[in-house]
Amino acid sequence: MIRAALEQVISEDMSEIWSVLSSDEKRRITDTITIHRFKKNQIIYAERDEPETLWCLFEGKAKMYKDGIGGRQQTLRLLRPVQYFGYRAYFAGEPYVHTAVTMEPSVIGALPMSVVSELIENNRQVAWFFIHELSRNLGSADIRTVNLTQKHIRGRLAESLIVLLESYGVEDDGMTLRVYMGREDLANLSNMTTSNAIRTLTSFVTEKVIIVDGRKIKIVDEVALRKISKFG
Repeated sequence: MIRAALEQVISEDMSEIWSVLSSDEKRRITDTITIHRFKKNQIIYAERDEPETLWCLFEGKAKMYKDGIGGRQQTLRLLRPVQYFGYRAYFAGEPYVHTAVTMEPSVIGALPMSVVSELIENNRQVAWFFIHELSRNLGSADIRTVNLTQKHIRGRLAESLIVLLESYGVEDDGMTLRVYMGREDLANLSNMTTSNAIRTLTSFVTEKVIIVDGRKIKIVDEVALRKISKFG
């Protein structure tokens, strides 16, 4: 990809941070960033890897997860275009504490963290950008932790469906979630067993809140779903 085309793609996809960079800083990024195409379920980085890269999801879907007791996965965060990830561990001076993996074929940019550090040292606005990103993610994580530990099963699964709705939207029919997840993945996102996820989905179908067709989920009554998420 020639420089002009690459710069156009990056400036459009990374517009939030691109706007605070000088011409030389933009050129530094286009000179060092690499674009990778990942297959579905391909690991981007693994727990205990050394963090050396700022990742940016340009196209596709990805998630962060951590293996728990008995090898059970806990989904920590869903990623959608355009989001930056993989940099917290570098700033903390520690290895990755989770694994990042694609959920579908994805296009991801990789920028060396050494370049990011250079930009931060020379541009205070870049530093504030990452402070804002980390603070926002920390706030979301705190809320998510409380909800997953205090809500009942119905409320947790309803919240997960709303998270999927708000993260990825719906298909052209206005109801079908634009992400297809297996029952185990939904359970991991909702901090419950797969059997509980299946039973709870069935109850939502019976109550005419959703329609399930394989991995496709249609939200028929969003108001009722949000009410379940809030009150259980």
